[in-house]
Amino acid sequence: MICPRCAHDTVDTVTASPVPGVWDVLQCVRCLYMWRTTEPDRRTRREAYPAEFRMTPSDIETAREVPVVPPLLAG
Repeated sequence: MICPRCAHDTVDTVTASPVPGVWDVLQCVRCLYMWRTTEPDRRTRREAYPAEFRMTPSDIETAREVPVVPPLLAG
């Protein structure tokens, strides 16, 4: 399997559905894109992924900033 966004060939399974075999959540180890296997082809297959959102290794290396996840609010 390859990443739909950057075409990297290393994808990890992050989690699986509570009902075995229904869906998996996958993540690319290079660009960190995540998707569920039940999403449409435009989110799960490189050939159908929108060209304007595809990334190259150069795009990833020269990205100005990777957004951080803000801390949880107390309460």
